[in-house]
Amino acid sequence: ARETAERVFARLAEAEARVHGSGVEEVTFHEVGAVDSIADIVGCALALEQLGAELVTASPPPLGSGVVDSQHGPLPVPAPATLELLRGLPVRHLEVDAELTTPTGAALVAELARVGSWPEMTVERIGYGAGSRRLPGRPNLLRAVLGRAREEDGGEEILLEANIDDMNPEFHPYLLELLLAAGAHDVWLQPITMKKARPAVTLSVLCARGRLAELSGIIFRESTTIGLRYQRVERLKLERRREQVQTPWGAVTVKLAGEGGRIYTAAPEYEDCRRLARQHGVPLRRVYEAARQAWKRHHDD
Repeated sequence: ARETAERVFARLAEAEARVHGSGVEEVTFHEVGAVDSIADIVGCALALEQLGAELVTASPPPLGSGVVDSQHGPLPVPAPATLELLRGLPVRHLEVDAELTTPTGAALVAELARVGSWPEMTVERIGYGAGSRRLPGRPNLLRAVLGRAREEDGGEEILLEANIDDMNPEFHPYLLELLLAAGAHDVWLQPITMKKARPAVTLSVLCARGRLAELSGIIFRESTTIGLRYQRVERLKLERRREQVQTPWGAVTVKLAGEGGRIYTAAPEYEDCRRLARQHGVPLRRVYEAARQAWKRHHDD
């Protein structure tokens, strides 16, 4: 959670620095309200960690209108820092004389979320947060929905590939993270040797046909490749489901795979185990093994 919060604050500071024409080290968070921002950002980072969220999707942030007071005098709505943070993201303009998206909210969305339509999922929990300000003709609400990604059946998928020999390897993890967040079923890199014996990697992405355009756009934008190839592939999959077990430190989800009522593999969810290990200061392997044994005892009984 700390690393997540630090990333959001860094993004916010960079935007404020660009707006004020100063260095990041000179930024003071007048507009965002230091205490409120710390509570919002750290609270959000902790919530995402405790929920074990793997993908965050947000609807396009709404932009109001009017003027807001600041330490530097009146500013137009949306505030300059808010617009800077939302650069390159889809937004909605609403004819409401109020600030609907603050710099803090924009920083959270820009750093942590994919802005777009809802992913296909099974809805599990729903939460609402209500503001005190009354907005004409609309509720002042933030809704959060927690769900599980829909497990798709086997069948035809798309294998998207590119050979890359001139990209900084430090950027590879970020690219893979973006592709998975955008709905790729699997992503991997494989070392290869290209012409003139140049070392390179093959980037492979497995996805549904409906994701081809979006994932291709991410690869072209974030990598150095100038071309892609893709082909239709068939995939066989075991039936998959999840169960929850209790350990001495808390609940852990166990991922199951099998067919015809027979379970072939039972694997505790890594993120659940990692979160509990960090919270309680116990070795990760102990939490993992406790979850595995709890599931085994339940099914042996």
